[in-house]
Amino acid sequence: MPANLTPQYLEAEKRYKQAATPEEKLHALEEMLAVIPKHKGTEKLQADLKSKLSKLRVELEKPRAAGGRHDALDVVKREGAGQVVLLGAPNAGKSSLLASLTKAAPEIADFPYTTRIPQPGMMPYENIQIQLVDLPAIDREFWQPRLSGIIRNADAALLLADLSSRDLLEQVETVISLLEESRILLVAELSAEPVPAGFVAKKTLLVGSKSDLDATEESFKVLEDLYPRFRALRLSIHDGPSLSLLKGHIYEMLHIIRIYSKPPGKKVDLNDPFVLKKGSTVLAAAACIHKDFADRLKFARIWGSEKYEGQMVHRDHILEDGDVVEFHI
Repeated sequence: MPANLTPQYLEAEKRYKQAATPEEKLHALEEMLAVIPKHKGTEKLQADLKSKLSKLRVELEKPRAAGGRHDALDVVKREGAGQVVLLGAPNAGKSSLLASLTKAAPEIADFPYTTRIPQPGMMPYENIQIQLVDLPAIDREFWQPRLSGIIRNADAALLLADLSSRDLLEQVETVISLLEESRILLVAELSAEPVPAGFVAKKTLLVGSKSDLDATEESFKVLEDLYPRFRALRLSIHDGPSLSLLKGHIYEMLHIIRIYSKPPGKKVDLNDPFVLKKGSTVLAAAACIHKDFADRLKFARIWGSEKYEGQMVHRDHILEDGDVVEFHI
């Protein structure tokens, strides 16, 4: 049976032959395997591509020499008020979502595996910035275990599921299973159940993407029914209200509060908050300004939704989102 290779495959093959680095060869091979026609006539070629990919990945996984640079798959520099990773199968819509919520410009295409290294972007939410990180697609063929370090270190995760896909549930289950094999549990709430030794729980929102396409409402209901342990959101990047709703969910997932410092006798700047974890005290807020300042702190006055203006509080007072704090030393 003839292979009938497509122009898309031949273009990727050309890039593979011209590749100057192992990383470039890897990316070209991944695309070749992704776009190759799947039938009996290409079975031998598919096996050859998989063999080349396997050998190349082993080579790239070898430890770098001491003092060498970090690989892009090892770490993403944290920025902003929190870091949220975007997880999903090929073509789940992660890159499109990143482009819709941030100023990042990831490569977006109709074929899978266009995201080859972690792609960060900063999402504005009211008066703070939250970092989103689009990760390479997760499936059995292309799972890169080194990505687990980034996922473990993130504050939360979005698990995207393409509602227009015929194998929607299989894709979601594959992502969940592969991460469990890497000792990462995706959960709705961090305190909902005990975590086995050696595992890390990652708070996750299940996002049904591409909801603007046909027949996705029924798919979303099935997704909710089969994964009741997750909070789920139906989303289209072309729908402003659903994007705004997602932003609010992301902020809530981070379990953070915004605190505003007010110098005595002066007005407060509501455009530059300090970001703290929920449950933080006046003393923790003072430490954000300067450690010595916290050591000398005597008391504080607070303006907030459930307090009378200028209420005096002690160092161990628990702060709430939006509190204005005037420190006294």
